[in-house]
Amino acid sequence: MLISTTDFIPNKDIVEFKGLVKGTSVRAKHIGKDFLAGLKHIVGGEINTYKEMLDESRDFAISRMIKEAEDLGANAITSCRLSSSQVMQGASEMVAYGTAVVVQDKDI
Repeated sequence: MLISTTDFIPNKDIVEFKGLVKGTSVRAKHIGKDFLAGLKHIVGGEINTYKEMLDESRDFAISRMIKEAEDLGANAITSCRLSSSQVMQGASEMVAYGTAVVVQDKDI
């Protein structure tokens, strides 16, 4: 599956639009890891447990978006975007969305 943040894919023609596709993932933090992350706030630096949670959530959201595009018969996704938000204390949502399309090589 080709995925692009632009509304086109270089050297490809969009021959069919399939529509909006999206994937979501909601993850909660482990209370013990949340406490340790709070301690990191005092001394500074990257909070690896949150980074890992967001990386995993992003991967799940993208894979769900791809599955939805494949189910529509698309072979590419254009205008891909990612968004995250806190849905409740200790839980975050990641959303991946874009336009499912069918592309083919440009006639040169």
